Amino acid sequence: MIDIKLLRSNPDLVRTNIKKKFQNEKLPLIDEVIGLDEKIRIIKQKNNELRRERNEKSSLIGLLLREKRRDEAEKLKAVIGSVNKKIATNDKKEKALAERIKTIMMVIPNIIDPTVPIGRDDSENVETGRFLEPKIPDFPIPYHIDILEKVGGIDLDGARKVAGHGFYYLIGDIALLHSAVLAYARDFMIAQGFTYCIPPFMIRSDVVSGVMSFSEMEAMMYKIEDEDLYLIGTSEHSMIGKFIDTILEKDKLPYTYTSYSPCFRKEKGAHGLEERGIYRIHQFEKQEMIVVCEPEDAKRWFEKLYRYTTDLFVNMEIPVRTLECCSGDLADLKVKSIDVEAWSPRQKKYFEIGSCSNLGAAQARRLGIRIRGENGNYYAHTLNNTVAAPPRMLIALIENHVDKAGNINIPKVLRPYMGGKEKIGII
Repeated sequence: MIDIKLLRSNPDLVRTNIKKKFQNEKLPLIDEVIGLDEKIRIIKQKNNELRRERNEKSSLIGLLLREKRRDEAEKLKAVIGSVNKKIATNDKKEKALAERIKTIMMVIPNIIDPTVPIGRDDSENVETGRFLEPKIPDFPIPYHIDILEKVGGIDLDGARKVAGHGFYYLIGDIALLHSAVLAYARDFMIAQGFTYCIPPFMIRSDVVSGVMSFSEMEAMMYKIEDEDLYLIGTSEHSMIGKFIDTILEKDKLPYTYTSYSPCFRKEKGAHGLEERGIYRIHQFEKQEMIVVCEPEDAKRWFEKLYRYTTDLFVNMEIPVRTLECCSGDLADLKVKSIDVEAWSPRQKKYFEIGSCSNLGAAQARRLGIRIRGENGNYYAHTLNNTVAAPPRMLIALIENHVDKAGNINIPKVLRPYMGGKEKIGII
């Protein structure tokens, strides 16, 4: 959510930003906000005048009573009562107008960074780097479910009986490998100075609307029936929500957390062969990183965060690349975003395994996260990035480390978390 002061002072900047995101249907909202804002200003002015009138008349009542002019005092009280009704009516109008402005401001996209490439959708994202050379083995790589079933590591049929499509049982060494990835990702981030955290896995609606757009919420979140609670789609939601309505002290910044959680997502729609299996599922686990910092430090943290992910994958001997998200692919709250994609030797292409985002002050403004300043409080900036989401990471890991026979070689950095095991063999 942008600052309404910016919209007042530079509406053309906001219009241009909307056009860069190819959301021209939102252009009329700018004039609507300006009009509503002007109406609020007029109402405030009228109420200020009415309050002055009320105060002047109220001071006269005491004088009239002291002079025993009760009839005149009662008439004046009646006038004050009428003024109070007008003030109350205006307050109600102002509140309704303010609610409408808030609703509109929640869907006006954040101002994107000037360096963001302009494009309509993810097909126009721009590659910015590659890490490790992709390899295509001299034997065909099976589909990831076939690899996992061959080593006795997954049961999809049993999960469908219990929970339906989009769920799975991981079994034996594959379940251990899944946990090893998360444990290594946790320890990797702790080594970077981040504080480990396990957050609540449910959040209230005021936190949901503070951390994401309405369209994202409808597409992603599971609502708990008869409760003001949602299952989190990522621990970023809980971690940023932790600071709701908080004034932060400058000497405590930045806050850097790495958080573990299960994640729950609707993932509606049919996604084709490449997104079946465990690629797109309703429940998974993830290690996340979030930063709450001074506005001037956000750019530096953004660069550091996605580098942590690329380093993590390189350490696991998985080739990756980074893509700068174009304007049309950016969620409305984001200022700038980098996707990290892992190499799939089976598909002979990269696929997304994480995303690093700078949200500027958007989440902080929605949630009331401010920094105490010498000349007044101001909004913090927030960032988040995926450290590791094992279902997709697991696909990348097994495809890049499976041998011709179907055994899975365990990367060296994960072996301490697997009891020293070097290979998961076929059964």
